[in-house]
Amino acid sequence: MARKKRGVPALNSSSMADISFLLLTFFLLTSSINTDKGIPRRLPPMTEHKAEDKIKIHERNIFTILVDRTDRLFFDGAVGDIALLKDRAKEFLSNPQNLPNLPEKKRVTIPLIGDIDISQGVISLQNDRGTSYDIYVKVQNELEAAIKELRDDLAKNKFSRSYVDCSPEQQQAIDKAVPSTISEADPVKVNLGGDK
Repeated sequence: MARKKRGVPALNSSSMADISFLLLTFFLLTSSINTDKGIPRRLPPMTEHKAEDKIKIHERNIFTILVDRTDRLFFDGAVGDIALLKDRAKEFLSNPQNLPNLPEKKRVTIPLIGDIDISQGVISLQNDRGTSYDIYVKVQNELEAAIKELRDDLAKNKFSRSYVDCSPEQQQAIDKAVPSTISEADPVKVNLGGDK
């Protein structure tokens, strides 16, 4: 008697593609993807002013920072070093000795803090269209570090703790006392120091 060959048992894999697709869809929908949040900046509020109406700020209240296409940094027209930017920005915004060449101060009462002199200074940052992204981010980091340190100093002075350890209400009060006043003008062609 001849033996019949047995067939090799096989799995039915026709539904495996459907299962794979469903698992892939599930993981794509439930997982989070890290995205760049960008540099936080608050835009000025919409105004009723016409385009030709300019808001006038006293010259002493403006700290101008220019970055040219070769990534040279200028503070108020003179060549500067990125390593000095944070300290210069802190000195400008705080004006500890109330010097006449640094920003004016306005006395304001802030809940949880009380009466405090708030700097009227604005940091004006202008970049050439050829400015590298690397120097742009470095300048932004130095300016943010200056504001962060000023807020931290005020938090330690008023609440005996660092800014990050303060309650949300305390942080809000500190933010009002040390506002982030960085203005980024439209990119312009900066030509200082004889570059053509």
